[in-house]
Formats: sequence, structure tokens, C-alpha cells
Amino acid sequence: MATQNAALDSAAPAPSAPDYEAIVIGAGVCGVYQIYRLQELGVRATVLEAADDIGGTWLRNRYPGARFDSESVSYGYSFSKDLLAEWNWSERFAGRAETERYLHHVVDRFDLRRHMQFGCAVRAARWDEGRRQWAVELADGRVLTTRFLLTSIGMLSTPTLPRYKGVDGFRGVSFHTYHAPREPIDYAGKRVAVIGTGATGVQVISELADKAGDLTVFQRRPNWCAPLHNAPISPEEMATLKASYDEIFAACRASAGGFVHQPDIRRTLEVPEAERLAFWEKLYATPGFSKWVGNFGDVSFDARANAEYSNFIAGKIRQRVKDPAIAEKLIPTDHGFGTRRVPLETRYYEAYNRDNVHLVDLNETPIVEITPAGVTTSDREYPFDIIIYATGFDAITGAFDRIAFTGVDGLTLKDKWADVPATAYGVMTRGFPNLITLAGPQSASVASNFPRAIEDIVNWWTDLFVYLRDNGLTRIEPRQETEDAWGRHLKAVTDSLLLGTARSWFTGYNSNLGREYKNRYLIYVGGGVRYREELGREVASGYAGFDKAFPI
Repeated sequence: MATQNAALDSAAPAPSAPDYEAIVIGAGVCGVYQIYRLQELGVRATVLEAADDIGGTWLRNRYPGARFDSESVSYGYSFSKDLLAEWNWSERFAGRAETERYLHHVVDRFDLRRHMQFGCAVRAARWDEGRRQWAVELADGRVLTTRFLLTSIGMLSTPTLPRYKGVDGFRGVSFHTYHAPREPIDYAGKRVAVIGTGATGVQVISELADKAGDLTVFQRRPNWCAPLHNAPISPEEMATLKASYDEIFAACRASAGGFVHQPDIRRTLEVPEAERLAFWEKLYATPGFSKWVGNFGDVSFDARANAEYSNFIAGKIRQRVKDPAIAEKLIPTDHGFGTRRVPLETRYYEAYNRDNVHLVDLNETPIVEITPAGVTTSDREYPFDIIIYATGFDAITGAFDRIAFTGVDGLTLKDKWADVPATAYGVMTRGFPNLITLAGPQSASVASNFPRAIEDIVNWWTDLFVYLRDNGLTRIEPRQETEDAWGRHLKAVTDSLLLGTARSWFTGYNSNLGREYKNRYLIYVGGGVRYREELGREVASGYAGFDKAFPI
């Protein structure tokens, strides 16, 4: 039930002041850290969360097999030495439930829950130029006002169902992975369909292959997958890791994506073939994203180098899948390795060696409709007890589209971002003063180890908030030239990489959205080091790229 917590935060504001100095939308990884920083400063602030508890991604995505693909020790917050010392991770790549427990521990340890309101879905937000504040309208009819409005609403929090006829008419159990039931399902003896083979689908398939009675995978586009190599962390190993946190976080800060892995600066084709293959074999046996971000750096921008590595990974798939025909269907032909988001897997390819697991290629026999009894393709009808839709999200901007943000002179954020988002550093957008898009489009957080990038942007914004407060400023928005310059820089960086050529949620593609594809330049792929440099130059200039104003 929604509750008002203003009395717990501070004395009631003066009549002319907004209800809050800052409102944060969303109580996931980002929102939790932002409210920590705000309460640390004594700011009158609150978090509005649509769900009934904290967690964001780790509260919602309760599908079988959900877990990190970032190393656990690199995913946790770094802001508190005491927190790092007291928390023990049980696995190299933690599962969903452990991550949720971790976030609860953080919130309880720092007494953050009293600054949060649950069951508070934000329906609209309108900028009031005369009062220099945002009016935030909730689904329950309340309107709260705030000087600064901060969004931490999740880059993958708007799920998309396929546009098949009959989706609502299935008589069995069906759900999108984002809305997986909270109570565990017994899959033993059940006929299960999984539609989709992105990162989420790969985790679901890997987990259910030996649990479901019969598992049928409906695949439209295969992805390049690589082994996760998860393992337990012993108490002795955890003690060693705790003693190494300074080095771990330093490595993350030095890497482009905020991971512990560093690229090899050698050019792929200049390395002798035998040495190159030995290096790739070692990478393939190493845990985590080393296969992607710890590779030769030119694999990300040189088509010939990428083709060589893609051929190596294709060979691994052929080795692991016994049926040559099935193996070929699991090898992508429309993009190279790492040009889309790489799913990390555990026994995924081996799942297709099981008699109870079947692959349906939707390019050969597309789905015609969902029937009350199951799925009908152009070839036949498949009866199922359970259908799981791993069909992705309206990524990054979808969550913003669900809230009616209205800025200066009636401009709506949905209209401004309809073609390609326009932002300054992915943090603010002109025409929407005092709206801070934490983890918004075109920021480094979208393409990074999320908590590492989130700490960067939350710290930068918090320092900016202190600057505004100390100088008596009540309004800030980016200048047009700042926004234009960021757009040019982001496009140039993206176009220099092979990633910019592939259709994926990174570039705004999801066939379930039913819209014509174009690269919407949604993510910043220049890397965390370069991103911090760009933000640092803005700070050094006294935030010269922004228009700032004193109280009216």
C-alpha cells in the first residue's frame, strides 16, 4: 500500500516549496544508490516505486535460470568499505534470489526504506516553469511536486509480447519472462514452449532442459553464445576477493565496459594462427565476458578479425551439438560475434543433445497463431502445458514512453525521442529542465556492467546537485549545442564499431514492436573511461554546457 513518508524524512516543507527537493522514480540498483547519496546529504527526497518492494530487475525477472553475467564481486556497490567487508557472495555469478537478498541487505543496512514509497506507479510528470518544479501524477490520483525529477526506471522494464493471433486465448500457463510467477512452477512432466533465444531465453532453456518433460524452442534468430563457467565461491576464496576489492574496482574503472576483463591490444591477424587459436581456447575456458571484452580489441571494429573469431566460436558450437543440422541452425549468419548482446550460458548447446528438447526454426515454419491448446506453425500444431515468452523489451526508451513527460511549452518527451533520442551525455535533454535521466538512453550505463556505470553517473549528478544548491540555482537544462555535440560524438563512436551495424536492442530493434527499423543510437559505446572524461570536462568548465538559473 502506498504511504506518504515526508514526515519521516524531514520537517514539512514551506507552503511555497515543492513537496520534495528530489523525487527518484524506481527502486532498483540505480534508485537505491541515488537515494543513499541524497539522504547522505540530508536532502528532502523520496523514491516512488510501482512494485511492492525494492529490486527492479531482480524483483521482476523471476524466470528459471535468471542470474548475473557480470562477476558477483564486480556487480555489488563499491561506496562502503563496511558493506564490502560484511557481504559474502556464494557464487561467481550470483542468481536472481541472492541478488535480491543483497539489495534488501543494502536498503536495510543504510535505513533507506523509510525514504521509499511502494505501489506508486507514475502516470505523468509536467514541468511548471513558473514554480520551477515538476508535478508528478501517480496512478492513485495523488500529485507530488519536486524541484528535481530523477528517473531510474530500468532500461529493460517494458516487456514485449509477440504479435501473434490468440496470445490471450491459451488455456495453459503462459507468461513473459519479465512477469514470471513469484511462486515456483513444477515443470516435471510438462510440455513447455520457449519462444525466443536472446540472453533471457538462453538462460531459461539451459535451466529447464533437464526439468521439463518436453521442451520445444521456437527460434527466429540465433545468437552467438559463450560459456559462463559459473562456480561456487568458498569462504577462503571470498576472503581473498575481499582483500582484493581495490584492485577489482580499479580494473573495472580501467576497462571500457566496467568489467574485470581487459582487451588484448594486438591486431588479430598479426598474431600467428597457432598462437591466436591458443589464446581463444584460453578465453573460451575463462569465466564471464572475457570471450567478448577480453578478446583482441580489433574484433569489435575490424570485419575480417571478427569473421575469424566468429568462425572459431562456430566451431565450438559444432563440437558441442551432436546433430550437425541442429548445430548449423544455432550458428548466426546475419551478424558477427559481439555485434549484438552476447548471452552467456551453462550447458545451453548440450540441451539440444537431449531427446526431450526440440528446436523449431521459425524461418522455415513460422508461428501462425497461439491456440487454446498450444502453438500452431505453418507446419503443424504443438500442444503445450506452459508457454514462456522470452521475446524481449521495448528497450531503454520504452519505460520513458509509458510516462507522459511534458516539458517546456507543452513539448512531450515521447515526441522529442520518437525518431532518435537527443540528450546531453544521456543524463539530461533540452526542453525538460531538472529532469535527470539516470540510466537513460545514450549514457554509458546501458552498455556497461550496470552498477559500475551507475555509481559514476549518480556521483556526477549528485556533485552537480551540490553545485546548484551551493550557488542558489533552481533550474538547469543542457544547451542546444551541447546536445548536438553529444549526438555527433555518439554517432561517430557507434558507427566506428561493428556493433553499430547489427540489428539489436542496442540500436532500437525488436521485431515485436512492429515498427520500421532504423538505428536509434540508444547506447554510448565509447566506454566508461572516455565517458568519465567527457563528464569531467563538463565539470571543469563549470558546467558551461548547461543553462542555469537563479530563483525567480
